[in-house]
Amino acid sequence: MLVRRNVIPWAPAALVAVSLLTTSCAGQNDDASTAKPTASASAPHGYVEGAQEKAEQQSRLLLNDPGTGDTRVLDLITGKAQEVSRRAGTAELTTDGRFGYFHTSGGTQVLDGGAWTVDHGDHVHYYRAAIRDVGRLPGGSGTRVRSDAAVTAVTDEDGRARIYRRAELEKAKVGSPRTLPGTHMGVVVPYEEHLLSLTDNGQDAARLAVYDREGKRVASPDAACEDPRGDAVTRRGVVLGCADGALLVRESDGGFTASKIPYGDDIPDKDRATAFRYRPGSDTLTAPAGDRAVWILDVTERTWTRVRTGPVVSANTAGEGSVLIVLQTDGSLHGYDIATGKQVTRTNALLTGASAAGTDGNAGPVIEVDRSRAYLNDPRGRRVYEIDYNDNLRVARTFDLDIEPALMVETGR
Repeated sequence: MLVRRNVIPWAPAALVAVSLLTTSCAGQNDDASTAKPTASASAPHGYVEGAQEKAEQQSRLLLNDPGTGDTRVLDLITGKAQEVSRRAGTAELTTDGRFGYFHTSGGTQVLDGGAWTVDHGDHVHYYRAAIRDVGRLPGGSGTRVRSDAAVTAVTDEDGRARIYRRAELEKAKVGSPRTLPGTHMGVVVPYEEHLLSLTDNGQDAARLAVYDREGKRVASPDAACEDPRGDAVTRRGVVLGCADGALLVRESDGGFTASKIPYGDDIPDKDRATAFRYRPGSDTLTAPAGDRAVWILDVTERTWTRVRTGPVVSANTAGEGSVLIVLQTDGSLHGYDIATGKQVTRTNALLTGASAAGTDGNAGPVIEVDRSRAYLNDPRGRRVYEIDYNDNLRVARTFDLDIEPALMVETGR
């Protein structure tokens, strides 16, 4: 049973009242499965068959206990956790904002989290629908999945890439993929109706290649990236992590350009940024910089800043003037001013030292950030904390769970 403590409303009361939905526990379907709108010639703008449009973002947390396979979907509007099918042996859990990808040695299991956001630039639509099993994608635990509104690119650990139609996944079907030619280093990233790849040409550095969605190479910008690790899609373009910094790829008038954002100094391999965490839609990225510091990459200004923090378990930021949030090995959260690198706030220990230590991969405490709150999972304590990062890292809500949520991602964003 899930219990909420220290409850402070996450959204205005009127909106919460509108959004509270009664859970129907028929399999894995929530209320949206019994409230499907009827299509008509006068369907409203933004209509999606089988989904309910809401006034506010419908955030949910996907949670997994790798030891038992127990999986829950925590609805952050209602505060209720829903049990879904077990997914044992999950080594990593990732998301594209709607679907959860449970990476195991035998393939990647896909769960439709039933909440997503559609951004039209000048306005957005928020949706909630049934939580559904989709199926399994081939590839072992090293498989990487990236998506846009039309396609999902799956790159396996051998560098083979398959492209799936997003519309099929939305119907709870995996569908038949199209194979992208060549061998790819890093990950294939859908971007601006194209696919970006760093191809292995047998040399030291991978070369940037741009494909259309049919798999035809349409551009080869003069750009290389040595030992690619880490990627992010921002409003300013796609960031690809390289040994000497980052490669920023941008689209303009149908053409693609690439420019380096170098560290500026020779950085030991153990201190380079290899995985980025950030708020979706933000241009401020974070990454561990060794064991006792955090990198801040300002994509707009094209600058790296190294913030010395002490022992780091996880870090993230909402960007745009917000603090850098760091979970340290003592189980406390620390807030740092990104511009000065100075600590400006901290909490008491929220996690025990053993729980804060985490495990290999991303099975352990992480910090998920959206436009108003941050979320921290406590596996040993069987809980998730909701943090108000605009109020000195105040604990706004605590969600007690019946599983150890060692893996966590946020959907609906």
